Amino acid sequence: MSPPSYDIVVVGAGINGAGVAQAAAAAGHRVMVLEKSAIASGTSSRSSKLIHGGLRYLESWEFGLVRESLAERRLLLELAPELVRLQKFYIPVYPTTRRPAWIIRTGLLLYALLGGPGRDTRFRTLPKNQWPMLIGLEKEGLGTVFEFQDAQTDDALLTKAVMQSATRLGAETKIPAEMAHARLNPDGVDIEYDSGGRRLHCRAHVLVNAAGPWAPVILERVQPAIEAPPVELIQGTHIELPRTLTEGVYYVESPRDGRAVFVMPRGGRTLVGTTETRFHGNPDEVRPLESEVRYLLNVFNHYFPGHYCARGDVVSAFAGLRVLPSGSGHAFHRSREVVLATDRRDRPRVLSVLGGKLTTWRPTAAKVLGQISSSLPRATPRAETRRLRLQPE
Repeated sequence: MSPPSYDIVVVGAGINGAGVAQAAAAAGHRVMVLEKSAIASGTSSRSSKLIHGGLRYLESWEFGLVRESLAERRLLLELAPELVRLQKFYIPVYPTTRRPAWIIRTGLLLYALLGGPGRDTRFRTLPKNQWPMLIGLEKEGLGTVFEFQDAQTDDALLTKAVMQSATRLGAETKIPAEMAHARLNPDGVDIEYDSGGRRLHCRAHVLVNAAGPWAPVILERVQPAIEAPPVELIQGTHIELPRTLTEGVYYVESPRDGRAVFVMPRGGRTLVGTTETRFHGNPDEVRPLESEVRYLLNVFNHYFPGHYCARGDVVSAFAGLRVLPSGSGHAFHRSREVVLATDRRDRPRVLSVLGGKLTTWRPTAAKVLGQISSSLPRATPRAETRRLRLQPE
């Protein structure tokens, strides 16, 4: 008996894997997702939980990424109103702030222009008579406060909603199931995977490696060996504190190195993050570092001294891994554009999704489908992803 055959087999049920599964199923293709643990069990449940344009990416001239992200934010507010909600963001400016008020104002103006007309792209300078509502924020030396809007989400629930949409369109999921080996053939890939204590087989025209920080591990299991762009794993840690501040997100600079850090409400607590630390090791073993926890505490206490938190006040901490292109510079300044790496240019059999953002999962999936279209059989589309509503389970 021959093994089952699919147009696409996706490895990884994070936001990118779920997005590819949804896009492929919507396009009418037969698709299966292999996930070794659970949906959104990796980086897709350990992000800053923001659907945003990426204001700070303007500093690295990533205007296209910001425009795309802002367009997706607007669309997701329509498609997933129960999962994505608009939130006020505040940027306080002090004499010690590395980015002066005029630079921030210019950035917000460009941000609004890239986002296009609409109430979700407006920003303003918050009048001083409204500063008292910024509960706990250090007012001494405060010169300016900017207010703009971006969105918050529950990253894990969003990922599950996208996967649920994919399965409704016909995508299959195998969870838990871990790809053990893949062998390239002239027309596709023969895949072996472990599930339920058994070694199973299937075939696919294309294997999409959407395993996030495990993507290099998956590539090592493909024969003959294929090359991929060099990448680094960057650890990002968040801490949860027991206090709830103003119902809004603070976008502040670390007093130590000027990095952007978010202080935001989440479930009656305050979430602070993130860090950027090079990670070497097994992605299964990523853990918050004590130095990262203290770094984030220092940021919080610097801006909210009236709500001072000691190390023992930290309710929880979690760490996730981002995939970034290798480079000598600081991770903060590296591109967040997704990299799609294939085994060959014409009729690719393996495509690896490296990096990307939570916000842009849908255009990332569309780019994946576009890049592998020459390898896929013709299919009758079932839906358009830009019209598919997303609801929590």
